[in-house]
Amino acid sequence: MGTPMHPNIKLDKDEHGRDVDETRYRGMIGSLMYLTSSRPDIIQSVGVCSRFQSKPKESHLSVVKRIIRYVLGTTKYGLWFPKTDSFQLVGFCDANFAGDRIDRRSTSGMCCFLGKSLIVWYSKKQATVALSTAEAEYIVASSCCSQLLWLKTQLADYKLRVSNIPLFCDNMSAINISKNPVLHSRTKHIEVRFHSIREHVQNRNLDIQFVNSEGQLADIFTKPLIEERFCKLRTELGILASSLFS
Repeated sequence: MGTPMHPNIKLDKDEHGRDVDETRYRGMIGSLMYLTSSRPDIIQSVGVCSRFQSKPKESHLSVVKRIIRYVLGTTKYGLWFPKTDSFQLVGFCDANFAGDRIDRRSTSGMCCFLGKSLIVWYSKKQATVALSTAEAEYIVASSCCSQLLWLKTQLADYKLRVSNIPLFCDNMSAINISKNPVLHSRTKHIEVRFHSIREHVQNRNLDIQFVNSEGQLADIFTKPLIEERFCKLRTELGILASSLFS
């Protein structure tokens, strides 16, 4: 099993599908959720399946079973933390616009590196409906900004000072909104809390930069990918087989 979820799968409530044991389904999801703390490569697919813990159907259970088969086939994979003298914080953020078929909310995905080590990641459905791809990307950039600033305070406790933290985004419109301190008609509907990123960009706490879609590492946290793309990003995140080091 090359990927935890088929790239063309689109889950919905499937109201006419066959019911499955709700307790068993929730137990499987809970176990997989626990595993995501060390296996970032399954967090997106597990997050999607976790949305159907109330009245799950056979179609949902089959996807969960595929994730488990993928995990069983990759038991020798884990996060690699290489030895390095670099304490540079770097963030990547991405969004899958209107990816949820039920409520049309977007999925946020982000990851943060300390040197070459992946230390923070998440895949989460956004709390509000975005009206455009730029808005969805802007929302996740703001969330990633908060995470990077928290990591900055943690490093400060160890006398490590960082500034102008690079945050890579693949949407130029979202980047331009982040760098423009002026509120205009196209952004006035966006919740105020997401605009804090502008202040941090102005104060040089954060340096939001463009990265093309091919180099966007957070892509793996937003949607199912084809096997070639999935395996490439998995490797770049530092999720490697133990056989490579034996």
